[in-house]
Amino acid sequence: MPERPEHLDGRVDVISDVLETLRFTTLLFGRFELGAPWATRLPKKPNATFYVLVRGHLRLRVEGLAQPLHVSAGDVVLVPRGSAHVLDDGARPAPLPRDFVPPERMRGSLLEPLRLGGAGPVSTLITGCFRFGEGSHNPLLSSLPPALHLAAHDGRVASWLASTVQLIAAESAAPGPGSAIILGRLADVLLVQALRLRAETARAEDAGLRALADPSMGNALGLIHGRLGEPWTVERLAVAVGMSRSGFAARFRALVGEPPLQYLARWRMAKAARWLRETDDSLPLVAERVGYVSAVAFHKAFKRFHGVGPGGYRRAQRSGGRAG
Repeated sequence: MPERPEHLDGRVDVISDVLETLRFTTLLFGRFELGAPWATRLPKKPNATFYVLVRGHLRLRVEGLAQPLHVSAGDVVLVPRGSAHVLDDGARPAPLPRDFVPPERMRGSLLEPLRLGGAGPVSTLITGCFRFGEGSHNPLLSSLPPALHLAAHDGRVASWLASTVQLIAAESAAPGPGSAIILGRLADVLLVQALRLRAETARAEDAGLRALADPSMGNALGLIHGRLGEPWTVERLAVAVGMSRSGFAARFRALVGEPPLQYLARWRMAKAARWLRETDDSLPLVAERVGYVSAVAFHKAFKRFHGVGPGGYRRAQRSGGRAG
Protein backbone atom coordinates (compact mmCIF):
# COMPACT_ATOMS: atom_id res chain seq x y z
CA MET A 1 0.00 0.00 0.00
CA PRO A 2 1.26 3.55 -0.69
CA GLU A 3 2.21 5.78 2.21
CA ARG A 4 -0.12 8.52 3.37
CA PRO A 5 -0.14 11.39 0.85
CA GLU A 6 1.94 14.41 1.79
CA HIS A 7 0.38 17.89 1.89
CA LEU A 8 -0.04 19.03 -1.72
CA ASP A 9 1.29 22.56 -1.28
CA GLY A 10 3.23 24.45 -3.90
CA ARG A 11 0.86 23.56 -6.74
CA VAL A 12 0.32 26.04 -9.54
CA ASP A 13 -2.19 26.69 -12.30
CA VAL A 14 -0.74 24.27 -14.83
CA ILE A 15 -2.45 25.74 -17.91
CA SER A 16 -1.21 29.23 -17.04
CA ASP A 17 2.30 27.94 -16.38
CA VAL A 18 2.38 26.11 -19.72
CA LEU A 19 1.15 29.10 -21.72
CA GLU A 20 3.40 31.58 -19.95
CA THR A 21 6.48 29.39 -20.36
CA LEU A 22 5.84 28.64 -24.03
CA ARG A 23 5.44 32.40 -24.60
CA PHE A 24 2.59 32.42 -27.06
CA THR A 25 1.69 35.56 -28.97
CA THR A 26 -1.54 36.39 -30.78
CA LEU A 27 -1.54 37.57 -34.39
CA LEU A 28 -4.72 38.98 -35.91
CA PHE A 29 -5.31 38.51 -39.63
CA GLY A 30 -8.38 40.72 -39.86
CA ARG A 31 -12.15 40.92 -40.23
CA PHE A 32 -13.72 39.58 -43.41
CA GLU A 33 -17.12 39.96 -45.02
CA LEU A 34 -17.53 36.79 -47.09
CA GLY A 35 -20.34 36.70 -49.62
CA ALA A 36 -21.58 33.32 -50.84
CA PRO A 37 -20.34 31.47 -52.72
CA TRP A 38 -16.92 31.49 -51.15
CA ALA A 39 -14.27 29.04 -49.99
CA THR A 40 -10.63 29.09 -49.00
CA ARG A 41 -8.03 26.40 -48.43
CA LEU A 42 -5.37 26.84 -45.75
CA PRO A 43 -2.21 24.70 -45.77
CA LYS A 44 -0.70 23.09 -42.70
CA LYS A 45 1.23 25.61 -40.60
CA PRO A 46 3.11 25.60 -37.27
CA ASN A 47 0.69 28.02 -35.60
CA ALA A 48 -2.71 27.48 -34.01
CA THR A 49 -5.38 29.22 -36.09
CA PHE A 50 -8.64 30.56 -34.65
CA TYR A 51 -11.90 31.75 -36.16
CA VAL A 52 -14.65 33.87 -34.58
CA LEU A 53 -17.85 33.85 -36.63
CA VAL A 54 -19.75 37.05 -35.91
CA ARG A 55 -22.67 36.40 -38.29
CA GLY A 56 -23.73 33.89 -40.91
CA HIS A 57 -22.55 30.33 -41.09
CA LEU A 58 -19.67 28.30 -42.56
CA ARG A 59 -18.43 24.77 -42.96
CA LEU A 60 -14.97 23.73 -41.84
CA ARG A 61 -13.21 20.59 -43.03
CA VAL A 62 -10.05 19.87 -41.04
CA GLU A 63 -7.44 17.30 -41.99
CA GLY A 64 -7.70 14.51 -39.45
CA LEU A 65 -11.43 14.97 -38.76
CA ALA A 66 -13.80 12.53 -40.40
CA GLN A 67 -16.74 14.95 -40.49
CA PRO A 68 -16.91 18.67 -41.25
CA LEU A 69 -17.79 21.18 -38.55
CA HIS A 70 -20.84 23.38 -39.14
CA VAL A 71 -20.16 26.74 -37.55
CA SER A 72 -22.90 29.24 -36.69
CA ALA A 73 -22.92 32.88 -35.63
CA GLY A 74 -21.36 33.29 -32.19
CA ASP A 75 -19.22 30.16 -32.51
CA VAL A 76 -15.44 29.99 -32.15
CA VAL A 77 -13.18 27.36 -33.69
CA LEU A 78 -9.56 26.69 -32.79
CA VAL A 79 -7.31 24.61 -35.07
CA PRO A 80 -4.65 24.03 -32.40
CA ARG A 81 -2.07 22.02 -34.34
CA GLY A 82 -2.18 24.09 -37.51
CA SER A 83 -3.74 21.25 -39.53
CA ALA A 84 -4.59 21.92 -43.17
CA HIS A 85 -8.25 22.88 -43.55
CA VAL A 86 -10.90 24.20 -45.93
CA LEU A 87 -13.54 26.80 -45.09
CA ASP A 88 -16.60 27.47 -47.24
CA ASP A 89 -20.15 28.81 -47.05
CA GLY A 90 -21.59 25.29 -46.94
CA ALA A 91 -24.26 25.89 -49.59
CA ARG A 92 -23.05 23.03 -51.82
CA PRO A 93 -21.96 19.46 -51.05
CA ALA A 94 -18.47 20.69 -51.98
CA PRO A 95 -17.25 24.13 -53.09
CA LEU A 96 -16.49 24.66 -56.76
CA PRO A 97 -12.97 25.60 -57.90
CA ARG A 98 -14.16 29.09 -58.89
CA ASP A 99 -15.42 29.71 -55.32
CA PHE A 100 -11.97 29.62 -53.76
CA VAL A 101 -10.34 32.77 -52.42
CA PRO A 102 -6.52 32.56 -52.47
CA PRO A 103 -5.30 32.06 -48.88
CA GLU A 104 -2.94 35.02 -49.14
CA ARG A 105 -6.01 37.27 -49.47
CA MET A 106 -7.19 36.08 -46.06
CA ARG A 107 -4.85 38.56 -44.43
CA GLY A 108 -6.51 41.88 -43.94
CA SER A 109 -6.70 44.77 -41.53
CA LEU A 110 -8.88 45.46 -38.56
CA LEU A 111 -9.18 49.04 -39.75
CA GLU A 112 -10.54 48.04 -43.17
CA PRO A 113 -12.60 44.84 -43.22
CA LEU A 114 -12.20 42.98 -46.51
CA ARG A 115 -15.19 41.99 -48.65
CA LEU A 116 -14.51 38.76 -50.53
CA GLY A 117 -16.48 36.09 -52.35
CA GLY A 118 -19.74 36.42 -54.26
CA ALA A 119 -22.92 38.47 -54.04
CA GLY A 120 -24.87 36.04 -51.83
CA PRO A 121 -25.54 36.01 -48.08
CA VAL A 122 -22.65 37.41 -46.08
CA SER A 123 -20.77 35.81 -43.21
CA THR A 124 -18.57 37.98 -40.99
CA LEU A 125 -15.41 36.22 -39.87
CA ILE A 126 -12.53 37.34 -37.64
CA THR A 127 -9.37 35.29 -37.97
CA GLY A 128 -5.98 35.08 -36.37
CA CYS A 129 -3.43 32.69 -34.92
CA PHE A 130 -1.54 31.85 -31.76
CA ARG A 131 2.21 31.53 -32.26
CA PHE A 132 4.15 29.63 -29.63
CA GLY A 133 7.81 30.18 -28.85
CA GLU A 134 10.62 28.44 -30.66
CA GLY A 135 11.12 24.85 -29.66
CA SER A 136 7.93 24.85 -27.62
CA HIS A 137 6.40 21.50 -26.83
CA ASN A 138 4.17 20.24 -24.11
CA PRO A 139 2.25 16.96 -24.31
CA LEU A 140 -0.76 18.59 -22.70
CA LEU A 141 -1.09 20.78 -25.81
CA SER A 142 0.39 18.55 -28.50
CA SER A 143 -2.30 15.93 -27.84
CA LEU A 144 -5.13 18.33 -28.67
CA PRO A 145 -7.53 17.21 -31.41
CA PRO A 146 -7.36 18.70 -34.93
CA ALA A 147 -10.08 21.24 -34.04
CA LEU A 148 -11.87 22.60 -30.97
CA HIS A 149 -15.37 23.92 -31.67
CA LEU A 150 -16.92 26.24 -29.10
CA ALA A 151 -20.59 26.43 -30.05
CA ALA A 152 -22.71 29.33 -28.84
CA HIS A 153 -25.61 26.98 -28.02
CA ASP A 154 -23.44 24.75 -25.80
CA GLY A 155 -24.57 25.30 -22.24
CA ARG A 156 -21.05 24.62 -20.92
CA VAL A 157 -19.65 27.72 -22.64
CA ALA A 158 -22.67 29.94 -23.34
CA SER A 159 -22.26 32.04 -20.19
CA TRP A 160 -18.85 33.39 -21.15
CA LEU A 161 -18.59 32.75 -24.89
CA ALA A 162 -21.39 35.11 -25.91
CA SER A 163 -19.97 38.05 -23.97
CA THR A 164 -16.43 37.50 -25.29
CA VAL A 165 -17.60 37.17 -28.90
CA GLN A 166 -19.76 40.28 -28.52
CA LEU A 167 -16.77 42.27 -27.28
CA ILE A 168 -14.64 41.01 -30.17
CA ALA A 169 -17.39 41.84 -32.68
CA ALA A 170 -17.94 45.33 -31.29
CA GLU A 171 -14.26 46.20 -31.11
CA SER A 172 -13.53 44.91 -34.61
CA ALA A 173 -16.57 46.72 -36.05
CA ALA A 174 -15.42 50.10 -34.71
CA PRO A 175 -11.67 49.84 -34.16
CA GLY A 176 -9.72 52.63 -32.56
CA PRO A 177 -6.40 53.25 -30.81
CA GLY A 178 -5.32 50.11 -29.00
CA SER A 179 -7.81 47.83 -30.78
CA ALA A 180 -5.14 45.33 -31.76
CA ILE A 181 -4.14 44.87 -28.12
CA ILE A 182 -7.75 44.65 -26.93
CA LEU A 183 -8.64 42.07 -29.55
CA GLY A 184 -5.44 40.13 -28.90
CA ARG A 185 -6.24 39.89 -25.20
CA LEU A 186 -9.80 38.78 -25.92
CA ALA A 187 -8.45 36.10 -28.26
CA ASP A 188 -6.14 34.99 -25.45
CA VAL A 189 -9.21 34.55 -23.24
CA LEU A 190 -10.78 32.32 -25.90
CA LEU A 191 -7.65 30.15 -26.02
CA VAL A 192 -7.50 29.68 -22.26
CA GLN A 193 -11.21 28.96 -22.03
CA ALA A 194 -10.97 26.43 -24.87
CA LEU A 195 -8.13 24.63 -23.09
CA ARG A 196 -10.04 24.67 -19.82
CA LEU A 197 -13.09 23.19 -21.51
CA ARG A 198 -10.94 20.52 -23.14
CA ALA A 199 -9.49 19.58 -19.76
CA GLU A 200 -12.99 19.17 -18.34
CA THR A 201 -14.67 17.36 -21.22
CA ALA A 202 -12.07 15.20 -23.02
CA ARG A 203 -13.02 11.58 -23.46
CA ALA A 204 -11.71 8.98 -21.04
CA GLU A 205 -9.31 7.56 -23.64
CA ASP A 206 -7.83 10.93 -24.61
CA ALA A 207 -4.40 11.87 -23.28
CA GLY A 208 -3.34 15.45 -22.62
CA LEU A 209 -5.31 18.15 -20.86
CA ARG A 210 -7.76 15.59 -19.50
CA ALA A 211 -5.06 14.70 -16.97
CA LEU A 212 -5.75 18.01 -15.20
CA ALA A 213 -9.31 16.94 -14.44
CA ASP A 214 -8.14 13.68 -12.85
CA PRO A 215 -7.59 14.34 -9.11
CA SER A 216 -4.40 12.30 -8.75
CA MET A 217 -2.79 13.31 -12.04
CA GLY A 218 -3.87 16.92 -11.65
CA ASN A 219 -2.18 16.99 -8.25
CA ALA A 220 0.95 15.37 -9.65
CA LEU A 221 1.19 17.89 -12.48
CA GLY A 222 0.63 20.72 -10.02
CA LEU A 223 3.52 19.45 -7.89
CA ILE A 224 5.83 19.11 -10.89
CA HIS A 225 5.06 22.60 -12.12
CA GLY A 226 5.00 24.22 -8.70
CA ARG A 227 8.06 22.53 -7.17
CA LEU A 228 10.20 21.95 -10.22
CA GLY A 229 13.54 21.98 -8.41
CA GLU A 230 12.73 19.12 -6.07
CA PRO A 231 14.39 15.72 -6.65
CA TRP A 232 11.24 14.05 -7.88
CA THR A 233 11.15 10.34 -8.57
CA VAL A 234 8.24 8.24 -9.72
CA GLU A 235 8.08 6.84 -6.19
CA ARG A 236 7.94 10.28 -4.54
CA LEU A 237 5.25 11.54 -6.90
CA ALA A 238 3.21 8.40 -6.39
CA VAL A 239 3.40 8.72 -2.61
CA ALA A 240 2.50 12.42 -2.83
CA VAL A 241 -0.79 11.64 -4.55
CA GLY A 242 -1.55 8.47 -2.64
CA MET A 243 -0.96 5.84 -5.31
CA SER A 244 1.27 2.84 -5.81
CA ARG A 245 4.35 3.42 -7.95
CA SER A 246 3.23 1.13 -10.77
CA GLY A 247 -0.34 2.40 -10.75
CA PHE A 248 0.80 6.01 -10.81
CA ALA A 249 3.30 5.47 -13.63
CA ALA A 250 0.74 3.68 -15.78
CA ARG A 251 -2.02 6.24 -15.18
CA PHE A 252 0.29 9.22 -15.75
CA ARG A 253 1.45 7.83 -19.09
CA ALA A 254 -2.11 7.02 -20.15
CA LEU A 255 -3.51 10.46 -19.28
CA VAL A 256 -0.56 12.75 -20.01
CA GLY A 257 0.86 10.89 -22.99
CA GLU A 258 4.40 10.20 -21.76
CA PRO A 259 6.10 8.77 -18.64
CA PRO A 260 6.32 11.05 -15.59
CA LEU A 261 10.10 11.48 -15.57
CA GLN A 262 10.15 12.22 -19.30
CA TYR A 263 7.50 14.89 -18.76
CA LEU A 264 9.48 16.27 -15.80
CA ALA A 265 12.72 16.45 -17.79
CA ARG A 266 11.04 18.10 -20.77
CA TRP A 267 9.37 20.72 -18.61
CA ARG A 268 12.57 21.44 -16.71
CA MET A 269 14.31 22.18 -20.00
CA ALA A 270 11.44 24.39 -21.17
CA LYS A 271 11.60 26.44 -17.96
CA ALA A 272 15.39 26.59 -18.11
CA ALA A 273 15.21 27.95 -21.66
CA ARG A 274 12.80 30.65 -20.57
CA TRP A 275 14.98 31.72 -17.64
CA LEU A 276 18.06 31.78 -19.87
CA ARG A 277 16.24 34.02 -22.35
CA GLU A 278 14.60 36.36 -19.89
CA THR A 279 16.87 36.63 -16.84
CA ASP A 280 20.51 37.24 -16.03
CA ASP A 281 20.59 34.37 -13.55
CA SER A 282 23.86 32.45 -13.62
CA LEU A 283 23.93 29.03 -15.26
CA PRO A 284 24.43 27.26 -11.89
CA LEU A 285 21.41 29.10 -10.48
CA VAL A 286 19.23 28.16 -13.45
CA ALA A 287 20.43 24.57 -13.11
CA GLU A 288 19.51 24.57 -9.41
CA ARG A 289 16.07 26.07 -10.10
CA VAL A 290 15.24 23.17 -12.41
CA GLY A 291 16.54 20.49 -10.07
CA TYR A 292 20.14 19.88 -11.18
CA VAL A 293 22.91 19.85 -8.58
CA SER A 294 25.56 19.14 -11.21
CA ALA A 295 26.26 21.82 -13.84
CA VAL A 296 27.67 19.12 -16.12
CA ALA A 297 24.46 17.07 -15.90
CA PHE A 298 22.39 20.20 -16.58
CA HIS A 299 24.55 21.05 -19.63
CA LYS A 300 24.14 17.56 -21.07
CA ALA A 301 20.39 17.49 -20.46
CA PHE A 302 19.85 20.95 -21.94
CA LYS A 303 21.89 20.15 -25.04
CA ARG A 304 19.98 16.92 -25.54
CA PHE A 305 16.68 18.81 -25.65
CA HIS A 306 17.72 22.04 -27.37
CA GLY A 307 20.68 20.97 -29.52
CA VAL A 308 23.05 23.46 -27.88
CA GLY A 309 24.39 24.01 -24.37
CA PRO A 310 22.77 26.55 -22.03
CA GLY A 311 25.54 29.12 -22.49
CA GLY A 312 25.35 28.90 -26.27
CA TYR A 313 21.58 29.09 -26.15
CA ARG A 314 21.65 32.27 -24.06
CA ARG A 315 24.23 33.92 -26.34
CA ALA A 316 22.21 33.07 -29.44
CA GLN A 317 19.03 34.45 -27.88
CA ARG A 318 20.73 37.67 -26.77
CA SER A 319 22.26 38.22 -30.21
CA GLY A 320 18.90 37.69 -31.91
CA GLY A 321 19.89 34.35 -33.40
CA ARG A 322 18.17 31.02 -33.25
CA ALA A 323 19.36 28.10 -31.19
CA GLY A 324 18.15 24.55 -31.32
